[in-house]
Order: sequence, then C-alpha cells, then structure tokens
Amino acid sequence: MRITIINGPNLNLLGTREPHIYGTTTLAAIKAACAEFATYAGATLSFHQSNHEGVLVDLIQSARNEADALVINPAGYSFTSIAMYDALKIFDGPVFEVHISNIHTRDELHRHSKLSAAVKGVIAGLGPYGYIVAMQAALMGAGQLPATLPDAMRVGPA
Repeated sequence: MRITIINGPNLNLLGTREPHIYGTTTLAAIKAACAEFATYAGATLSFHQSNHEGVLVDLIQSARNEADALVINPAGYSFTSIAMYDALKIFDGPVFEVHISNIHTRDELHRHSKLSAAVKGVIAGLGPYGYIVAMQAALMGAGQLPATLPDAMRVGPA
C-alpha cells in the first residue's frame, strides 16, 4: 500500500511551537516514526509539509496517482480552506485527517474543521501518535496490516 502524509502550515515548527498544545515532538521525529511503521507494515510512504495552500492542493492532487491512502494534518487550513476540501473530495482512496491536539476542546477558531466532511475519519487529540493510528486505519481498511499483529490490532473487535 502507498500512503501519502501531508502536513500543513507551521507544522515545520513542531517541537518549539506552542509546546503546551502540541508537545515537544518534532515533525522530523514524526516522519521517522511513520517511516518505521510503514517499513514494518510493508507500505511505502511519502511525507510532505508546506506552509502554502496551493502547494498543499497540488500535493493532494498528485496523491491521486501516487497513493492508495492519504493522511493529512491540514493545521490552520482545516478551518478555512475550501480549495483543500474540494481537492480531498476527488481523492479516490480513504483520507484520514489528523490533529495533534483535540480541536474540539480548543478555542472557537480551532473547533470545526471544514475538511472533516471530505474524509473517512478524523483522529484528534492523540498527539503525534495520531499519525500512526491513521496509517493503521488505512492499512486495516485495505486488509493490509501485518499478520504478525494480534487480531485485536489487525481486525479489531469481532
């Protein structure tokens, strides 16, 4: 399975940006953990970050030909970007939206993601581990989680 992970604005500053909200884990550390999990699961991973909305739209459009599943942390564009919403709607595979913080407990500006209506699932508030959960969900949906995982992790409750 081919998984593309796209990160939005200011996530390049993880680790130093508002650590009381986002923690001290860097985007490089998240990328490394995702790459390790992808290798374990036999998946290929493409990992991106941009502060520019148009670049993010281009990455989503490119993923249509280069990925089977998309994981996106749209960051601040979650709450404003109709262009990204439209691009996500034309991606054929499953899309999982990740938020490091629990956006539902944040201030009014950060509570409602416009993009959530275009995705299969939203993972919020799990910190950086949310990326791994999103990858696991994509692999599970495709029946491609490694057989070495316990059934509870591979298929969930019966």
